[in-house]
Amino acid sequence: MPGCGRNDRNWIYVILQFGISLNKRGVAVAEKLLEVKDMVKHFPVRGGVFSRVRNYVRAVDGVSFDLEPGETLGLVGESGCGKSTTGRAVLRLIEPTSGEVSFQGTDVCALNRESMRRLRREMQIIFQDPYASLNPRMTVGSIVGEPLTIHGIAKGKEKEEKVASLLHRVGLRPEHIRRYPHEFSGGQRQRIGIARALALNPKLIIADEPVSALDVSIQAQVINLLEDLQKEYGIAFVLIAHDLAVVQHVSDRIAVMYLGKIVEMASADKVVMEPKHPYTEALLSAVPIPDPTLKKKRMILTGDVPSPVNPPSGCRFHTRCPYKEDRCVMEEPPMREINTGHFAACHFSEKLYGVGPKTNGAPAG
Repeated sequence: MPGCGRNDRNWIYVILQFGISLNKRGVAVAEKLLEVKDMVKHFPVRGGVFSRVRNYVRAVDGVSFDLEPGETLGLVGESGCGKSTTGRAVLRLIEPTSGEVSFQGTDVCALNRESMRRLRREMQIIFQDPYASLNPRMTVGSIVGEPLTIHGIAKGKEKEEKVASLLHRVGLRPEHIRRYPHEFSGGQRQRIGIARALALNPKLIIADEPVSALDVSIQAQVINLLEDLQKEYGIAFVLIAHDLAVVQHVSDRIAVMYLGKIVEMASADKVVMEPKHPYTEALLSAVPIPDPTLKKKRMILTGDVPSPVNPPSGCRFHTRCPYKEDRCVMEEPPMREINTGHFAACHFSEKLYGVGPKTNGAPAG
């Protein structure tokens, strides 16, 4: 090939020979890093004198997605839709009720305790609350260095040097090692949580609303830090959030959740610019425009989110959907590919939004 050096030609041979592809960030991908198929998590509701199981909270009810190395998948939806439960079930911080979770071809759900412990070096989490996720009785050095001790990676002077390096990488000073969490601001505490997640050089990080408890100015700093770390280390992220503007900024793809199910999934730009599900349309209409002279049409949803203990029949969104028809009440819509790479669970996506790029601004209907 003209303009290709020897190393370039070698890479082209490897890619063609072994079927390796490059993802959007230019990272070589031989297989999916994470595959989740029909994952379910139901919590029992107990009652009566003998605490018998009376019903179940269907927090996650058949979620499927995959993730490539170095990719960011944004998981968005209202509070209580099952986003955080999905992230924790992927890591087996809570046990899935059923379904499959595969990490680099390994069946995560089939691993015993010791094997799961070894795998946790590759899979980490950044918790939502930077105040509750840090032990107030431990110094920052002990918090960030604990994973290194547990997995036998470093101890003594070597561990202290690694901790100092991690703190420096997330924007904190080495002298912070001997301080306690209460001596830091919310943004600094979240940086400590990020440093702890990075300590084992993981390939996957579940970021569970990492900026929702922070001021807007601090949110931008933390999001930019996560982006820089991803570029530097090639980490894959599942970014759980309810702020679509933040998710669009950092994500390669977005999955929209409603009442325990994914209702739409596509590239970030397609979901934001060309939504194919009424719930996504409603979420986007609620995002404020930073210009007081501009006005946009709001899609106001009526009623409350149904209880996950007794979800509606058919389409779970039909109780609040302005486009509801009889079929929506009776028949649950499957997740379908509406456009190339753009999936939605709606019977009338083509009718409401058309097929192909949107050309007239707002969706029809």
